[in-house]
Amino acid sequence: MTLPVLSVDVPPQPWTGRFDGDGGEHRRWWQAVVPYARAQADDGATPRPAVILGFASDEGVRRNKGRTGAAGAPAAIRAALGPLAYHLDRAVSDAGDIVVADGALEAGQARAGQAITAMLDAGSLTVVLGGGHETAYASYLGVAGSEAVRGGRRLGVLNLDAHFDLRDEPRPSSGTPFLQMADAEAAAGREFAYAVVGISEPNNTRALFTTAERLGVQYLLDEDCTAERVAAFVADFMDTVDVLYLTIDLDVLPASAAPGVSAPAAYGVPLPVISAVCRQVAAGGKLLHLDVAELNPEFDIDGRTAKVAARLVNTLLHQAGATRR
Repeated sequence: MTLPVLSVDVPPQPWTGRFDGDGGEHRRWWQAVVPYARAQADDGATPRPAVILGFASDEGVRRNKGRTGAAGAPAAIRAALGPLAYHLDRAVSDAGDIVVADGALEAGQARAGQAITAMLDAGSLTVVLGGGHETAYASYLGVAGSEAVRGGRRLGVLNLDAHFDLRDEPRPSSGTPFLQMADAEAAAGREFAYAVVGISEPNNTRALFTTAERLGVQYLLDEDCTAERVAAFVADFMDTVDVLYLTIDLDVLPASAAPGVSAPAAYGVPLPVISAVCRQVAAGGKLLHLDVAELNPEFDIDGRTAKVAARLVNTLLHQAGATRR
């Protein structure tokens, strides 16, 4: 199988990190990741090769009246991933970045969606580094257009987030992607399967809870997110779907762990619980696509949030249980 030619705005750039030697025992991410154009095509083996795509956008955050700066997140996460020791059994490549410029959010989401679909259909586990949480609708376009979902497999969307992001607004933003997904799934004649871990009750209006209830959204409040309850919640949700799209909004974490986001959490879900979800999802055999959103490097402290994002991506890709198309 030949790899598809992708239309990206910024081609893959060289990765950097600490050098300890060329042997496999010294390998770090920056030495392992190759440009997507040179990556080995999927040969049917497990685990699936992974490919990273940046979505450099903060237009959705701007429209949602948040703190802009998330467009710099893909580079910051790559920089945090680069020095990490590479213990993965899968190949990882980098496809470059889609850049949202001049307010053209919808066009950028469409371009990203096309790239994601092409990579999924070529056999990759796709990983998008956002960007504000408008990244989620770009991811959805790619997943919904893939052979896996077009072929009738039931899609589940699992969101680790302090917010529902179900706003009903005239223009799409970082606050609207899951309502957009619900509308698109209804138009396609499919039931919208959406679950959220970490909802902050004080940061979601009654109107948002009403919308969630109308759509049948399953959720856990941040104060209820013990390790045991979260594990059971995620397992029950995964049992109802065939393929899974996991999206991580870093503002689900306490501000002490993730200060560099548009809306830092006063409470949040502890990092060990979020990390355990990542291990559970990756080992569950249904993961089709994942993204990480809302890192704002301009407000980060000592690269703390970028390092957390990198650690979660590393955890997800380290596991071998990703579904085949």
